[in-house]
Parts: sequence; C-alpha cells; structure tokens
Amino acid sequence: MGCEIIAHECDFCVVGGGLAGMSAAIAAARGGSKVVIVQDRPMFGGNASSEIRMWVCGADGGDNRETGIIEEIQLENLYRNPYKKYPLWDALLWGKIRAEENITALLNCSVCQAECAQEDGGRRIVSVTGWQTTTQTWHTVRAKYFADCSGDSILAPLTGAEYRVGREARDEFHEKTSQEKEDRQTMGMSCLIQCRKTNEATEYIPPVWAEKMTPEAIRLRRPNMASTAENFWYLELGGNRDSIADTEAVRDELLALAAGMFDYIKNSGEVEDGPYWQLEFLGFLPGKRESRRMTGDYIMTQGDVLAGGIFDDVCAYGGWPLDDHHPDGFWHAGNPNVWGRTPAPYGIPYRCVYSKNIENLFFAGRNISLTHAAMSSARVMATCATLGEAVGCAANLAREYGLTPRGVYRERIRELQARLMEAGCFLPGLRREIPAFIREAEMTRTGCEALRSGADRNNRTYGEAEQGVLLPLGEPVGYLLREPVRIENIHLALDSDLARASLPGDDCERRHSMRANVFEDGSGKSPKMTMPAPLVKAYRIEGVTADGERIVLAEETNNLRQVVNVKTDCVLRELSFTPLSLWGGGEEAHVFSFDAR
Repeated sequence: MGCEIIAHECDFCVVGGGLAGMSAAIAAARGGSKVVIVQDRPMFGGNASSEIRMWVCGADGGDNRETGIIEEIQLENLYRNPYKKYPLWDALLWGKIRAEENITALLNCSVCQAECAQEDGGRRIVSVTGWQTTTQTWHTVRAKYFADCSGDSILAPLTGAEYRVGREARDEFHEKTSQEKEDRQTMGMSCLIQCRKTNEATEYIPPVWAEKMTPEAIRLRRPNMASTAENFWYLELGGNRDSIADTEAVRDELLALAAGMFDYIKNSGEVEDGPYWQLEFLGFLPGKRESRRMTGDYIMTQGDVLAGGIFDDVCAYGGWPLDDHHPDGFWHAGNPNVWGRTPAPYGIPYRCVYSKNIENLFFAGRNISLTHAAMSSARVMATCATLGEAVGCAANLAREYGLTPRGVYRERIRELQARLMEAGCFLPGLRREIPAFIREAEMTRTGCEALRSGADRNNRTYGEAEQGVLLPLGEPVGYLLREPVRIENIHLALDSDLARASLPGDDCERRHSMRANVFEDGSGKSPKMTMPAPLVKAYRIEGVTADGERIVLAEETNNLRQVVNVKTDCVLRELSFTPLSLWGGGEEAHVFSFDAR
C-alpha cells in the first residue's frame, strides 16, 4: 500500500461512529469485549454531530422516550451543556467513548477494504482496513465480530453481504404505499442551516451561487422563523440520484439551496423580523436519511410496524411516524413528505440486526434489515442508538458463548433481552425477571411491591397502572432476606421525567438535546436547561452482612442516571435504598425499581 500499516486485534470492530456505532461500542466494552471503533469523521455523533446537526428523534411521545445509553447521554448533556452549545455536545460524545478503557478509537479513518474467508460455517470477515487521513497511515483491524454502523453499509460491497437499495414494489411485502414498481430511489440528504435572532438588524449579501427562491419553490416550504421547531429539514435533495455516488454533486446544490433560503429570510421582505436574523451555521457535510439497507434473517415491513412489532425476539423499539420523504426533495411540486402514525412503541426483532449471509456481521442504525417503508420510521437516531446497544450486548454474548450472531438468536435471545433490560433498555411489554430471594423477601415498607415488579418505567404496554412508588426523602426502603445471599448486582430505576415536562421552554425545547435556531432577542425561547426535576440527585444503598455488619454499598450525591447498576460481591441478609434529594426539590422520590440478583 506504500504507507505504514498499523495492526489491531480485538473482539469486536464497529465501523461507524454515529449514535448507533457509539452505543454498540460502549455496550460491548462495558460487557468486557475489546473494541475498536472506526469513524471516518474527526468527531463522533454522525448526523447528530456539529458537522450536520440533525435532531436526535425517536419514539418519544411522553412515556416512549428511549432509555439505556442514549438516555445516559442526553441526561449528561442537560447537566454539562445547559445552553445547548455544539462544541460541548461534541466533546461529551467524544468523552463517552474515551471513558471506556476497552475501546480503541480510530477517528478520521475510512474503511475501504475487507478480507473475508470461506469456512464450513459460511463466509466471515477476517479484517477490515481503513485509511487515516490525519496520520497518513493504514489501519487493519482483525476481530471476531464486526458491526456495520456506517449508515451507508460500507461493509456490504466490501464483503458481499446482501443488501437492498431503494423502494420495494407495493406487492412484494403487501405494503400500503403508492409504489407499484420497485426502483432505486431513496429519501434525500440535507445540508442544514441554523440562525440566530438578535435585537440588531444586519445585512446579508448572498454569494453569487445562491439559489434564488421563487414563489413556486417556497410555497410548501416557507420557513417559520418564530418557531423553535424550524430546523430546515426540507432543504433536501438527491433521493432521485445515487445517494452515495452523487453525494459531492448533491452537496454543491444543497449549499446553493441553503444560501438561497437564508437570502429569502433576510432580504425578501416576506419573513417577519428577517433583518434581525444572522446565519449561525451552514452545514457542508450532507446528512443522509437513506442509502443501502443490509439484509438479515428477517426483513421488517410497514405491516409489521403498523401491527405493533410483536416479535418474540424483540431487541429494540421504534415509534417515529412513517415519515417518507419524496425523492425529488425540495423540488417536488407536492408535500415534501408523507406522514403516517405508528402504534408507538412497536418492537424491532433481533433477526433484523445481523447478516443473512456473513456469519460474523452485525449492523445497527438506519441500515438494518427493513423495507424502505418501514425504514422511514425506524431510521431516526434515538431508535438507531437502541439498536446499537442491542448489537453491542449481543456481541458480548456471542464472544462469551462462542456463537455467531445467528447463534445468539437461536440459543441466547432471552439472555440478550434480560441483559438489555438490566442495562436500562426498555423492551415493549417485557419485564425483568426478579430472583426468588427478592420476590420472597420481606419489604421494610408497605405499599412498595412495585419496586420488585421488573418494570423500570411507566409505559402504555404495561397498561394504565402506575409502575413506581413514592418514597419520602431520607427514609429507607428495602428487603429482609430469608437467608443470607451472595449478591452480584443491585438494580435501581428512577424517574428521569421521560416526557421532559419539568424542563423549561416549549415542547420542542424540552424534547430535543440540541436546538436549531437560537433566540437572543429577549423572547425566552432559548432558555437555560435544567436536570429533570423528579430525578433522584442523591441516594445511599446499604446492606447488612451475614454477621450483622452494616455497610454502604453505594453513595451518590450527583446522580445523572435513570438506571443504576451497582456491582458487588458480598453476602447480605438485608438491603436498603434511601433517596436523599431530587434535582428539582420536593419531599418524595418517584422510584420504579430497587432489586438485586
């Protein structure tokens, strides 16, 4: 190759460092796997990073917000980045990877080669190789398992993994779409802009290459600058071309479109307070919605989504609407997208996150095994992050038991689901299994049976009943065990206000980790964020050993987690939890689970 080649050996190689790849790498590393994550950009986050600035959307809708690693990230962002500054967001994401000692990160490294081998079990990946632009070196990563979280499914053409591109014919999967014949058209990509409103009128001189907005072009895409939800997603092109090969050409057109849109805002006279807006950001890296989709043992369809995704091997869930963007994007004469409600939350099966024909290949993100119609809902980033966490956890099981990804489905799917739920991931309708020694123990407070129900939140799939309890601050609750038991893990699930009702600002501000336009005009539309008011800030977990000694197992004064797992290895006859304070004040803590195994 003509330049130095640096070799890496690991258990699990993740290609792609968006929220899906990050979650896969973190989950695998925390489970004991040696991980290498290869990212072709100088930062993590993918479409959510400061280079692109798409919002982290998901099932949301009150009680449907995604938990697990993605909630951990978003809660920490509220704490460390209350003004929603992108440099702090980028640093937080980088820090989440850096904090894991089992992860080696290769940034600015683009995977462009793969070595595969044909064995008795089938075709498998031996290694991948990427070029790191900053060091001008090649990096080759040999691993037992690989995950393609690249969005574009780069490992598909490099390894021969089966994949699809474009829209299926309506009859292939009996979907309710307008697509009579299959084609290779996709949703487009966007170069976003962000604006800042001040109390000072300023001038904007558009570049000569800016696209001039006409009344016909702007008719169905008129910006609403008074809204905090205006993020210019409809500045979209390229779905009617090759969403990979034509990216550079489409980028040039998107930049002209974006500059023309801001010219319209500032200079048309059609936008109220237009002179008071300044251009805060112009994205030069297109954010993609769709390209290659890998083929797994199961292809999830629009019908599966609309039926609620009832799968025995559920490993994640979605809930965003069926949000299909027209391939012509901004120049489509009709509405830019078709919006259809889904029965949120709907389950996504594990069989959609590993390859049908490559024995050691997982994938997570918008490139999992879905039809185009189903992908129009499951493509959003919070959903992708939960898929990544499922893949990282499955990679650990595969390593521990010497299984292929398919083998995890056949032999360890219940263990995968159990581990995901213990880590804080919600799986619709499922509950964690509570050990007999906790179920049979005497509780030290009455009315607290819900703490050992195995449900870590309220959700419509559990019915209307309240799944948690209110505990007075400073007063312990716990278990008197029938006999001393060796305890390995203590599990605590708290109320992090998944609806974000306790945060400042309007609904858009409360729901999203980052904001689009910034209001510095005294309107109060860009407030300083806070931690969720009901989340427990300080607590103490104690135990009584077999010989009667009371010991402190965990003491926290600045909790940022919705789910806490305390690893321990001691024989106890009593166990207690005491909430001490909340982030928003108050006298009672809302707690969903306190148990152990």
